[in-house]
Amino acid sequence: MFIIRWILGRFILLLNFIFTPKKRKREIHEQIKIDLQSKSLQLYQYKACPFCVKVRRAVRRQGLNISTVDAKHADNKQVLQNEAGKVQVPCLRIEESNNVTWLYESSAIIEYLNNRFA
Repeated sequence: MFIIRWILGRFILLLNFIFTPKKRKREIHEQIKIDLQSKSLQLYQYKACPFCVKVRRAVRRQGLNISTVDAKHADNKQVLQNEAGKVQVPCLRIEESNNVTWLYESSAIIEYLNNRFA
């Protein structure tokens, strides 16, 4: 099973590389404003997870600079478990005025990003 998942993961990454979406073009001052807003967001993800790829593609389409955190590392898994409550990816960490919210499910994350930044 591991070998099949590994092969499928690499195939997903290859297709994502070949068919990478174009970034959204904005005015420089508007992009700086968006970058400041997106600085408080972190995407916990696995590199070859198809749902994480879906979210990363949406982030790229919007032209957002959201930092990604590899949830395979033990420290990052521990953060997900302790702070978010469960180890599930993709997970978007949203920090607003000293309040942290964790958003799961790729469709919900994409909807949140589209509503906030579109």
